[in-house]
Amino acid sequence: MKARVTIMLKDGVLDPQGEAIRHALGGLGFGGVGGVRQGKVIELDLTATDAATAEAEVKRMCEGLLANTVIEKYAVEIV
Repeated sequence: MKARVTIMLKDGVLDPQGEAIRHALGGLGFGGVGGVRQGKVIELDLTATDAATAEAEVKRMCEGLLANTVIEKYAVEIV
């Protein structure tokens, strides 16, 4: 079973990488981009066979290590 975790900065947290990407896109002629938020995706191969158990375990991983929950939000998808 696989899990995909998407981690993004929370709304209101400054995203300098996103702003740099937005600026670079403007320099390349893509003027229609008003804002960019940059994040990360982590894919995990799990041995769990039950989706609910796997999701609970991955959420514990996020809370303990994968995401800085003070400034980041995360979403877990079992695929």
